[in-house]
Amino acid sequence: MSLSLVGWRRSVQAIYAEVRACADPGDGHRVWRERRHGLFATHPDSPLPADRRSAFTGLSYADYDPALRWTLELLPAEAVDLDVPTGTDGVVRFRRTGRVELPDGRGSLDVWWLQQYAGGLFVPLRDATTGRTTYGGGRYLLDTAKGADLGGDDTRLVIDLNFAYQPSCAYDPAWACPLAPPGNILTDAVDAGELYVDT
Repeated sequence: MSLSLVGWRRSVQAIYAEVRACADPGDGHRVWRERRHGLFATHPDSPLPADRRSAFTGLSYADYDPALRWTLELLPAEAVDLDVPTGTDGVVRFRRTGRVELPDGRGSLDVWWLQQYAGGLFVPLRDATTGRTTYGGGRYLLDTAKGADLGGDDTRLVIDLNFAYQPSCAYDPAWACPLAPPGNILTDAVDAGELYVDT
């Protein structure tokens, strides 16, 4: 590990802090897209392999849809442990800490707590776009241990499907990424967030 990876995580944390400070979520989404473009294009720990960065023209996103943003109560769920072998990072352990119910019959998503040092919330997502217009292993909504945090309070989380993003392994198999378990699969298409294109 090098300090550049620490710099990547600091940059991600700064991006999400700027997003949370935006009064208009659509403006926050624009900031998120612009800052992520810069990280992917120039950072030494970009998920893009170095030989692909010079041809990189940007990530692809669906237009922002304000109807896909909610502040949702964290509902109780049975505590279930999830051990994810990653190869490079060993076994990553999560425990289900609750779930959020999406409005309009969209389904629910399990909310996981990283069991390792310092912890953090993790909300992955698979939906009907998976393997078609988004990465085959699914996308992430929140990964607070790595700075991807849209906010909330002591009982609620901001869930905004427009901020769904591909994990690093979507761009380079050298990265190891936990994938969405069964409680994080939606049957409908989430036509929002980052789309999977050949970068």
